[in-house]
Amino acid sequence: MAGKDDIDALFGIRNAFYTGNYQACITEAQKLKKLPNAAVAVEKDVFMYRAYVGQRKYTVVLDELNSGSPSELQAVRILADYLYNKQKRDTIIQNLETKLTGGIDSNYDLFLLMASSVYYHEQKYDMALRCLNQSDSLEGASMRVQVYLSISRVDLARKEVKQMQTKDDDATLTQLALAWVNLAVGGEKYQEAFYIFQEMVDKTIPTPLLLNGQAACLIGQGKFEDAESLLQEALEKDSSYPETLINLIVVSQHLGKPSEVSNRYVSQLRDACTDHPFVKDYQQKEKEFQRLTEQYKNVQ
Repeated sequence: MAGKDDIDALFGIRNAFYTGNYQACITEAQKLKKLPNAAVAVEKDVFMYRAYVGQRKYTVVLDELNSGSPSELQAVRILADYLYNKQKRDTIIQNLETKLTGGIDSNYDLFLLMASSVYYHEQKYDMALRCLNQSDSLEGASMRVQVYLSISRVDLARKEVKQMQTKDDDATLTQLALAWVNLAVGGEKYQEAFYIFQEMVDKTIPTPLLLNGQAACLIGQGKFEDAESLLQEALEKDSSYPETLINLIVVSQHLGKPSEVSNRYVSQLRDACTDHPFVKDYQQKEKEFQRLTEQYKNVQ
């Protein structure tokens, strides 16, 4: 990986990626020509292609990266391949297991991040942590925070954030991780989380990621109309962003809007993210409700 002075050349690109400003990340990466060395050039491309993944433009990554690409970029391709080719997912996961068992010669940390992302999407949180516990990067730590929060281990997430603060308190990833933990804690911490997201919005632009963070804080405080305003702004920026649609479903219910409004958001979510955990859980509950309905009819 690049050294400290070299990484500064990618500061804007990295922060754009971390805050969900994927198009800015791509645009800046394509503009940036003069770089200290080849390692920084590859790292720049890593963030650019990860931004394409963030935009769900998987075919761009799959078409442009191949076995002849630098190993770092091949690691990014694994995630794009997993997300795009649903029928190949079992094979991709088996290959990951083989590589993890055999060890990786280079780009080890990046491979661990990509592998953990695959396991996170699979909701195999133990496997995600198995990868992330071998990573000593700030991004690896931030992903551990996400996993801990997903399994309701706020205590472990807090400890991880404290370690991140020791490494770099002002880093974007550290501040984001702190905001996520504050959201999980709730109460007065909602406002603290809101301020963190707002500060990032002021420094960059209001991305769907940041707007949804703010909206979640407002929902926790019962400020549903304010949350809806931010979510509509997020929807205009990306109409298929799953968290926006999920939060709009919640807000619509709390505001007492007609059922067709929330149903519309559910339909949009199903079309855009068929394998999202929320969609899978929703469909499972629908099937269970239907089963109970049929059971009741038979009793009658």
